[in-house]
Amino acid sequence: MTATHTRTAESAATSDRKTTYREAMREALREALRTDERVFLMGEDVGRYGGCFGVSLGLLEEFGPDRIRDAPLSESAFVGAGIGAALAGLRPIVEIMTVNFSLLALDQILNNAATLLHMSGGQLPVPIVIRMTTGAGRQLAAQHSHSLEGWYAHIPGLRVLAPATLTDARHMLAPAIADPDPVLIFEHGSLYNVSGDLPADARLVDLDHAAVRRPGTDVSLITYGGSLPKALAAADDLAGGGISAEVVDLRTLRPLDDVTIGDSVARTHRAVVVDEGWRTGSLAAEISARLTEEHFYDLDAPVERVCSAEVPMPYARRLEEAALPQAAGIVAAARRTVGEPAPSAGRPF
Repeated sequence: MTATHTRTAESAATSDRKTTYREAMREALREALRTDERVFLMGEDVGRYGGCFGVSLGLLEEFGPDRIRDAPLSESAFVGAGIGAALAGLRPIVEIMTVNFSLLALDQILNNAATLLHMSGGQLPVPIVIRMTTGAGRQLAAQHSHSLEGWYAHIPGLRVLAPATLTDARHMLAPAIADPDPVLIFEHGSLYNVSGDLPADARLVDLDHAAVRRPGTDVSLITYGGSLPKALAAADDLAGGGISAEVVDLRTLRPLDDVTIGDSVARTHRAVVVDEGWRTGSLAAEISARLTEEHFYDLDAPVERVCSAEVPMPYARRLEEAALPQAAGIVAAARRTVGEPAPSAGRPF
C-alpha cells in the first residue's frame, strides 16, 4: 500500500461517518456481544424478525440462537428469566417491544430487579439491561404510544436512561452493561430513522451527567429523548426573536443530574421543562419541584412545563400531534418566562 493510500485509509477510519439511530443501537449491541461472552439478547422477535423496530437485524445470523434468543409473548416470563440469568453471572440485554407492554413485567422489574440487592444485604446484584421503545408520533394509538419512563424513574434501585443522540445511542449501552444495578434504556420510536454524523472520537457516555446541547443566556429548555429535537427547533425559533435559549438534555432520568440542571438555571434564571409524559405526577413536576426547592432565588419567573395532554394517545394524526408537546408550545412557554407572550396562546399542557 502506498503512503497516499495509507493516509486515505487512516483518514477514513478517524473521520465522522453517516449512520442512523437504529444502526448506532445495533452497532452497540454487536460490540457488546463480541467483547463479552456473558452478554446475550432476549425478547420478542429479536432473532429471526430482526427486532420489531429492526435494531437487532442480522445479529441472529452472526451470533446464533444461544446469544440472540426469541422469547414467547410473556413479558413477565422473559424479564424474569433475564433477572435469573443476571443473578447467575450473565449480562442479559432484554428487549421489551414498547413501554406499554413493560407494565406486564412491572412486578419483575420493581419487586425483583430493583429490590434484590437491598433485600439481600448487598449479596445479590442484578446487572440486567432492559431496553424498550417509548413515545408517540407514529400513529400507533394508545396501547403502543405512551411515555411512561417517568414512572420507572420513580423507583429506587434502577438507573433510567434516555439516549436522544446518535452518540448516546451508540455509546450508552457499554456502561449500562457494566453497571452492577439494573438499567432501563428508553429509546424513543421517532428517533430510529434519524440520521447524521457519528463522531469518530466519541467514547463511552458518562451516565451520571446531563448534557448542554445548546448554550444560552435567557431561558433553559430542559428535556430528554424524543423531545430534544423539538426543544432544539424551539431554540432556533426563539433565537430569531432575540431570545437565547439553553437546551439541556437530561440523558439519565434516574438519578437526575441536579448540578447541571441547577447550573443552567443559575445562568438563565428561567426554565421550561419539556416532558412527553402526562403533566400530573410527571418527571417535569419533579424537576420543577427541585428547582423551586433548590434554586428559588435564581428564578426570575415560574417554571413552565410543556407535557402531553392527559388523554389516551389518539390514533388520528392531527389529534396525536395536538396531544404531544410541539416546538410551538415550547416557544410559547419560553416567551411567557421572559414576559413576551406568544402571538397566539399556547396549549396549557
